[in-house]
Amino acid sequence: MDIYTLVGFVGMACIIGAYAYMTAKTNPNPFVLHGTNLAGAALLTVSLLVHTNLPSLVLEGFWAAIAIYGLVKAMRARRNPA
Repeated sequence: MDIYTLVGFVGMACIIGAYAYMTAKTNPNPFVLHGTNLAGAALLTVSLLVHTNLPSLVLEGFWAAIAIYGLVKAMRARRNPA
């Protein structure tokens, strides 16, 4: 196993961990949830740039974009509490 495959496995663990966290918590912290998803997408992207699988690479791009949107939304909510 090369380093890029290992990095991909760590990214996969981040995404699975974030999903488990969201499922287990009644009110998950959005910074933990979306930050972990973003880290996972970034790590998987590094792996996919070496071991190219275009559909998975596109999926990780969308995954990262959604995570960034979630982080921005959480930052705005923190600054302007209702």
